[in-house]
Amino acid sequence: MCLAVPMKIVEIRADGKGVADLGGSRHVVDLSLVSDVRLGVYVIVHAGFAIETLDQEEAEITLALFEQIVQSASEGPVAG
Repeated sequence: MCLAVPMKIVEIRADGKGVADLGGSRHVVDLSLVSDVRLGVYVIVHAGFAIETLDQEEAEITLALFEQIVQSASEGPVAG
């Protein structure tokens, strides 16, 4: 299964790649599929490529949902 996640651009390199941050973990991503990428912009990253830009509010909502999923999974199955 593949998952695309919102990440914040923290560095833009001359080679068309950037560094994106997700909760303190930084990853090099290819920026060639999106236009007008600036520092601080959130992008959706899939398989190492930024595939879409999104606004900060939408990114934060999505990241909060992912965090809820992680917390639910770590609590284990509900006894019935």
